[in-house]
Amino acid sequence: MTQEKLKNRADVPEELTWDLTALYETKEDFEAAVEELKKAVDQFITDYEGKLTETSIIVEALKTYEEIQETMVYTYDYAFLPATTDLTNPEYVQLSRSTDNLFAELGAKLAFFDSELKGTSLETLDEVATTAPQFASFIRHIKEDKKIQLDPAVEKALAQLSPTLNAPSEIYEQARLADMDFGTFTADGKEYPLSFVLYEEYYMYHDDTVIRRAAFDKFSQVLSQYQNTVAAAYYTQVQKEKTLATMHGFESVIDYLLYDQEVDRDLYNRQIDTIMTDLAPVMQKYMTHVKEVRGLDKVTYADLKIDLDPEYAVEVSIEKSKELVEDSITVLGEDYVNRIMKSYPERWMDFAQNKGKSTGGFCSSPYKKHPYILMSWTNQLSDVYTLIHELGHAGQGILSAENNSVLGASHSLYLIEAPSTFNELLLTESLQRKSTEDRMDRFVLTKMLTNTYFHNFITHLLEAAYQREVYELIDAGKSFDAAKLSDIKRSVLQKFWGEAVEINPGAELTWMRQSHYYMGLYSYTYSAGLTIATQAFLRVKEEGQPAVKDWLKFLALGDQLVPAEAAAVAGVDITTSKPLDDTIHYLDETVDRIIALSSNLK
Repeated sequence: MTQEKLKNRADVPEELTWDLTALYETKEDFEAAVEELKKAVDQFITDYEGKLTETSIIVEALKTYEEIQETMVYTYDYAFLPATTDLTNPEYVQLSRSTDNLFAELGAKLAFFDSELKGTSLETLDEVATTAPQFASFIRHIKEDKKIQLDPAVEKALAQLSPTLNAPSEIYEQARLADMDFGTFTADGKEYPLSFVLYEEYYMYHDDTVIRRAAFDKFSQVLSQYQNTVAAAYYTQVQKEKTLATMHGFESVIDYLLYDQEVDRDLYNRQIDTIMTDLAPVMQKYMTHVKEVRGLDKVTYADLKIDLDPEYAVEVSIEKSKELVEDSITVLGEDYVNRIMKSYPERWMDFAQNKGKSTGGFCSSPYKKHPYILMSWTNQLSDVYTLIHELGHAGQGILSAENNSVLGASHSLYLIEAPSTFNELLLTESLQRKSTEDRMDRFVLTKMLTNTYFHNFITHLLEAAYQREVYELIDAGKSFDAAKLSDIKRSVLQKFWGEAVEINPGAELTWMRQSHYYMGLYSYTYSAGLTIATQAFLRVKEEGQPAVKDWLKFLALGDQLVPAEAAAVAGVDITTSKPLDDTIHYLDETVDRIIALSSNLK
């Protein structure tokens, strides 16, 4: 990435943007689909409201409902995706908001369907699942939801209120990507431009310590000006979740948020507690090594993402990434490779850097259409890790859609990050396989540690540890403000990093930098997914094709099995602590290997 100011969206080359015509050729086609959707929903109500009395009628209704849901997926993505590329574009934002409002209206109309199904006898629901097994996972959730169902009128009202209930997330995104003006900062007498995206995607990794720390200080200074607004939005979010938890009969908001993931509190707590306790010393050892190798006076929070050997780093173009991606995923077979490599000519990816674009990366996989991946390409190897991560989601989305109804294609949130992080490990393995000397070996191992594990196992895990404390406050009937959130975040960071890292001013504002807090208990699932991915990856290395076959079965499962059963298909037993313990041991060995390689290079 250069230090130029970010371009406006209209000025970026088309080849760096994604192609939404796979959803609808024109906006007129989209608008026509929306009108047909409205009619289909009204007809569905006419045909089935109050009439779900027999197995055959319910199966017939589910098939029609399936078609409605497919159209809703396509129209939602067509309206939502452009706004993520430029939140400063009023047309994009308006289309997204108006579609949200429409979906709230349609959701309210369709609320009767879930309510009536929940009122159906268990015997009838079992008959439906037997008669139409493609809907078995959908029926599984209906049966479970019978235990926590609300009055149909309340369910309808909540559906109508969904745009308002989702407002905290939108307020946060507008604040950080549209309103925050980071201006410029000065380092060694030179002025540099700064934005949310520039800091998160560029300066945070900058090799020059003076520039990196100066960027962090200015970034934190601007964040602090918005801390009360963002804290208020976040407080509204967690209070909403607590209210919904209470309405559904849950004493704890944590249990309520884990309910849909189909995992218990023990798995959640184990993931956080074990990593906070057992991985912390490993990462403190690594950061102390970075300090020694780089000759730093100290390691501050602003220095956590720097390379151990920046002079060895090479730039990677989008064109070069094709070779790296294809070589990495070859082990998964020709069929998988062919599916994924279509992503380049079909323009699944939005690589552009522009004003107003969301930070980080995500993959949206509209059912039986090609996926869409958002990221900002900066010609760094870390971009290849982001890309292959999102392509892991894409591969799962494609295989799941081919083997499941749209009503049962989405995996539990607990499993969702396994395919993405698995692909990152394949990239590391590919790079290491090509290595011919110690410096390259060390480079590859540090990239695995900093790109795959640091991001997914540590950054997101520390978010989860902080988030758990926030929810425990709310469960105890207490409130919080910006200062309290900063206290909690600082405490979590200090506990994990100990004496190895100085938690300098501004680090405590990290709670303002992540949209995951508006997605329930999402952050901890990265480490859960990576634990599964690590163990499955090591199986592939040791056993070859039998393990690959199991992994591809896992990717195609959709929502057929609860997480513990699904992970078992991949050969991983998450009911015990062994996969997590083994993964941390693997990381400890990796850090020791890096230190040994550094010693060889002296």
